[in-house]
Amino acid sequence: MHWIDWIIVAVPIFVVVYIGFKCQRYIKGVSDFLAAGRVAGRYVIAVASGEAGMGLISLVAIFEMYYNSGFALGFWGSITAPISIVIALTGFCIYRFRETRAMTMGQFFEIRYSKSFRIFAATLQSISGVINYALFPAVGARCIIYFCGLPLQVEILGLMFPTFGLLMAGFLGIAVLIVMLGGQITIMVTDCVQGILSYPMYLIVVVYIIYKLSWFEQMAPALLDRAPGKSMLNPYDIAQLRDFNLFYIIVGILSGILNRMSWCGTQGYTVAAVNAHEQKMAAILGSWRAGFSSMMFILLAVAGYAFLNHADFAKPAKEVRTVLAAKALDDVAGAEQFKDVRKEVGAYLETGKISPELQVRIDKVKADEKSEKQKEMGLSSKSAEETESPQPSAVKDLRPDREEMLHVVQTALKSEDKGKAVTFGTIFNQMRVPMALSAMLPVGITGILCALMIFLMVSTDTTYMHSWGSIIVQDVILPFRRKPFTPHQQLLLLRLVIAGVAIFAFLFSFFFGQIDFILMFFAITGAIWLGGAGPCIVFGLYWKRGTSAGAFGALISGATLAVGGILGQKYWAGLIYPWLLNHGMVEPVRTFLQTVSAPFNPFIVWNVTPDKFPINSQEIYFITMVVTLVLYFGLSLLTRREPFNMDRMLHRGKYHREGKEVVKEKLSFRSVFKRFMGIDSQYTTGDKALAWSVFIWSFGWGFGCFITLIIWNAISPWPNNWWANWFFFGHFILSGIVGIVSTIWFTIGGTVDLTRLFKRLREKELNVLDDGRVISHVSADDVALVEQKDNIVIEEAHIEEAALEQALAEEHDEADLENLRKHEKE
Repeated sequence: MHWIDWIIVAVPIFVVVYIGFKCQRYIKGVSDFLAAGRVAGRYVIAVASGEAGMGLISLVAIFEMYYNSGFALGFWGSITAPISIVIALTGFCIYRFRETRAMTMGQFFEIRYSKSFRIFAATLQSISGVINYALFPAVGARCIIYFCGLPLQVEILGLMFPTFGLLMAGFLGIAVLIVMLGGQITIMVTDCVQGILSYPMYLIVVVYIIYKLSWFEQMAPALLDRAPGKSMLNPYDIAQLRDFNLFYIIVGILSGILNRMSWCGTQGYTVAAVNAHEQKMAAILGSWRAGFSSMMFILLAVAGYAFLNHADFAKPAKEVRTVLAAKALDDVAGAEQFKDVRKEVGAYLETGKISPELQVRIDKVKADEKSEKQKEMGLSSKSAEETESPQPSAVKDLRPDREEMLHVVQTALKSEDKGKAVTFGTIFNQMRVPMALSAMLPVGITGILCALMIFLMVSTDTTYMHSWGSIIVQDVILPFRRKPFTPHQQLLLLRLVIAGVAIFAFLFSFFFGQIDFILMFFAITGAIWLGGAGPCIVFGLYWKRGTSAGAFGALISGATLAVGGILGQKYWAGLIYPWLLNHGMVEPVRTFLQTVSAPFNPFIVWNVTPDKFPINSQEIYFITMVVTLVLYFGLSLLTRREPFNMDRMLHRGKYHREGKEVVKEKLSFRSVFKRFMGIDSQYTTGDKALAWSVFIWSFGWGFGCFITLIIWNAISPWPNNWWANWFFFGHFILSGIVGIVSTIWFTIGGTVDLTRLFKRLREKELNVLDDGRVISHVSADDVALVEQKDNIVIEEAHIEEAALEQALAEEHDEADLENLRKHEKE
């Protein structure tokens, strides 16, 4: 990049770090570090959480998704819009979780279920989350290297260092610094500032891309140039892109409801609002927040695709692919054992001709693959050839300067290491859009986009480190303590563990960042937690008869089934099917599966074949949801003796302590519709206008247009160019108008809300008991309220308070000691 670009990158990063330093003065106690003191307003949360939730790894995923499938596949996602709208408007789960005043999911679990379940769930959650996050820095650093054209190694004081490791260390260092300065306060403020700074930057990038490339002459024609069944614009011509049927839709709707709030990577934002109503309104604002950002992400992917595939850019596109292939090859196979491969492939990339040595290598790989396939299928050479599926369309669709290049390099790498070949393909596919954009964008715009990428990477790093580190301390270590931590001890431990998460992420990314099973890795680590967490959260918040036994059953069965299903898909052809074949069990298993799935044909068809696991991912997911629900409800009904006190947990009725109490209306058509809209007695006129705007935009326009297009195409199918015009209007023209409004709206709202946040933080009183401990299903800072309202004494709480008082006295912490005695008197 040019030196001007580096200045553009450096200035906003310096501003963000400086603001982080200024915010550390507001940290007074544990709740400030974990939940920003619970004083944040809706705009700060909306802007900051949007920045944190959209990481650089997500941007790379969007690039891949739109490069491979365009707009057509995403069109069908609108079918779930009504459910998504209701969930957003009613604050489903988000509102009630904030009412609990829990600062982590584990604290809620102990309030609702038991200490043992809190520890068990947090252990699974932290393992799943930390390991899942540990590859984020690798993808982010690699994206910066390829986009900025940085060398793979740099020389410092005569020694060679990998640029990959230096960048990860640098960006993780910035993220750790921001988190350790002030926890959720500095994270939220810096993310909000990044979001506000990003809005005009998004606008500049969008305007340049639209100026540089024509939708009708370059982008749309490139997207239209696809084989039948793989359309990037026509939603009715995607048969070869993905299986799609009614069952897929049902599973998607159920998972959206059941797994609400299950992934806790941004948990600090779900507990930071000044009250539950503000938390809900922040989520509703999120419907408008994206503005130019979503438009820019999609536009960049489409522009990258057009650049690499349209005839107008054939020469620079070929150069980009060649440079990318050479760089990815050096990145993946830089070791001495790949010396000959690099030489042979390098000559091929330079001349476009396959040398005799390279051809021998390719032929050997093909012969080995054919032999392995025959062995796996248990067939003779002749029968294997007869059953082998011809793929004429794939051969015809190959273009020498595109797919063939990737195929040749991967095949050459397979001759030495199959894992490296897969990794090369992953890196090549992930980095082709960033490399194309680097070649397209001029000085200045390149720096702006690089700054945006770094913003996305750092904001996600800070949020995830904080979330997973907090879970380890609050929900794994804290419950084992008989003697409470003092605030200084707890804050120190939080900072140390968060730094440990960063170190683990660096080491894992550095040594395992090129693993050849990245998608499998993400699926398994995510399934450990997501498999059974949903029922424990949703029905813990909405059903008073749920028990610890039901929660344990759901979580254990969900993790087991989800991970087992993934492993089954992975090892079916190589291990499971051959074992069934050798033991004569193929036919019994085939008969059983076909019998079970028969009533659900044609939506569910379980056929036993040698090369594919009979149950697909969506079906495994559905089975997991059904089993976890049955176990949760069944075990809960068998073990619940009396209903749980939901009012106490949600601070309702006599336990109310913050915000306006909701006034219930008599049942009528009007009240039912208002409840459907999420409108209650807390809503101001502005709140109602916001809710209605989201409803009209999402349901009236978004879903309404979807239904209209379905009916229209059922009567008279649209040609492909009509779909191109429609997506141009919806994703760029209309989104551009919304983007201009939302940029101004959220810039003003976020700035004003930041000033309110600082004022509330200055005025906020410290409560040393608000540290995440739970005693007899009551948070430590709620003990006095519950004792007063229920006329009881929780002896264990007072024993812990005495221990805490003694520890504070030993630390000579007069301020915290005085605060504790004040709350004891109250």
